[in-house]
Amino acid sequence: MKFTDYTYSRPNYDDIKVKMADLTKKLAVAASTEEARQIVQDITAISSAVDTQMNLWSIRHSIDMRDEFYNQETVFWNEHNPLFDELWTNYYRVIVDSPYRPDLADLLPETFFMLAENRLQTFSSDAIPLFQKENELVDQYNNLMATAQLDFRGQTYNLSQMGPFNQSIDRATRKEAAETMTSFFEKHETDFDRIYDQLVKTRHEIATTLGFKDYVEYGYKMMNRFDYNRDMVKVYREEILKHVVPAVQKLRQRQAKRIQVPDLKYYDLLLEFLDGNATPKGSPEELVAQAKKMYQELSPETGQFFDFMVEHDLLDLLAKEGKDTGGYCTYIADYQSPFIFANFNGTSADIDVLTHEAGHAFQVFRSRWIPSPEVIWPTYESCEIHSMSMEFITWPWMESFFKDQVNKYKFSHLASALFFLPYGVLVDHFQHEIYEHPEMTPTERKNTWRRLSELYLPDRDDSESDFLSRGGFWFRQGHIFASPFYYIDYTLAQVCALQFWKRTQVDQDPTAWEDYLRICDLGGTKTFLQIVEAARLQSPFKEGALESTITAAMSYLDSIDDTEL
Repeated sequence: MKFTDYTYSRPNYDDIKVKMADLTKKLAVAASTEEARQIVQDITAISSAVDTQMNLWSIRHSIDMRDEFYNQETVFWNEHNPLFDELWTNYYRVIVDSPYRPDLADLLPETFFMLAENRLQTFSSDAIPLFQKENELVDQYNNLMATAQLDFRGQTYNLSQMGPFNQSIDRATRKEAAETMTSFFEKHETDFDRIYDQLVKTRHEIATTLGFKDYVEYGYKMMNRFDYNRDMVKVYREEILKHVVPAVQKLRQRQAKRIQVPDLKYYDLLLEFLDGNATPKGSPEELVAQAKKMYQELSPETGQFFDFMVEHDLLDLLAKEGKDTGGYCTYIADYQSPFIFANFNGTSADIDVLTHEAGHAFQVFRSRWIPSPEVIWPTYESCEIHSMSMEFITWPWMESFFKDQVNKYKFSHLASALFFLPYGVLVDHFQHEIYEHPEMTPTERKNTWRRLSELYLPDRDDSESDFLSRGGFWFRQGHIFASPFYYIDYTLAQVCALQFWKRTQVDQDPTAWEDYLRICDLGGTKTFLQIVEAARLQSPFKEGALESTITAAMSYLDSIDDTEL
């Protein structure tokens, strides 16, 4: 069965509400383990069915945000997602106190109960109108981004399609492309400010309604951060400033020398080499064929997985008009199908996003044995270990994508992992300050971004753009609008992924793949630090872990004469 044959049908909320109320009542008075087990399985089936339909809507809506049918369905889901959450929360309230809890461990691992207990603290029926409002505002942001039409040198492009121009070897072209993109955000500055201002205030009200001091405190519960807190994150940020920012500055100096500019401007940052960045060779169809061959050669497990993805048409990769920006992986439960969404634009990012999202998809494919939909995925920072590590594990096959530019690609790919760490921490730090001070004006928020950017990205020069100099760059970071606090996760996972890079590409450790496969199989049955331990990696919070990881990466980069690439 192909993805196009997967059937979307709007769930009947009223019927499901009655069924869930009945099952929850029966669970509360269950007379035996067997009875409780059957009820849990019945509830899981309902939850999976709803989740399946929600994902089918979400995927098809993001593929073409002009589709009127799925636009109308968006209204339904924005309104009803919190109502479904209410039903699941009522179930969690009963199951966490069930006397049969120990006997259900094969169906519901301990992490399920940890998630359920967090949900009880982060959801209230009183906040449903606020959750609905939040959904509507996020959809406004997504639509604004997806419908962007940029006029550039006589042609019309969306935001994703501008990627190659931002990497042009011609500096005037890079500058003009960057200015064109920036002008879109400046033109809609009032819209972005309005949407975000309402989101911040709505989220603050959600937090206080549920008894939290602020949305930061709420956010750590919402993100299920079982192993660490905001104080540990603060120390981690300081380590980034100490060990990573100086390393990145050195790499930026090398970049300026390579591309022969006296000073890097904001429009220079995406060009790595004077004769152009490494680009994948071949059509999208040829790249997918190469990926299929790569995964067949990597392992029997990855071969089986990618064959499944191709056979069922579970990849939507090309940038096109009306399509949402970015890339993601999701899971269609009732069809046991991962789905990969991307926006290929002819840059090396096409391969990065393919291997990254394939890492997510492979993990959830290997975790299909887990009966509970709540824990088929791990928590977000653990999820990103699978995706970011897969980018490095596939290095031996990069020649098939980049041909004679493979060394250029590898240098840029590793360097970009280091570039990302301060930026990722900046995004997280920014959100901490915003939600700690929800009364900030739009101008004050931009000033906050500018101040923190100067701290984490001292090499970034926005002086030729009034809008960027005022601190407007963050408008384009969708996570800030749609997924608050989902960003530090990428940096924590990157530190872990760099350890997998060293083990697989430098040390040639034969046990590394076994460890990677193990944590994919675990899914969400363990917490973040438990998964790190299972992979035999060092925790990013462990003293010296960050320094040793950065030292290894810099040693590799320093050993390469980048002027010869």
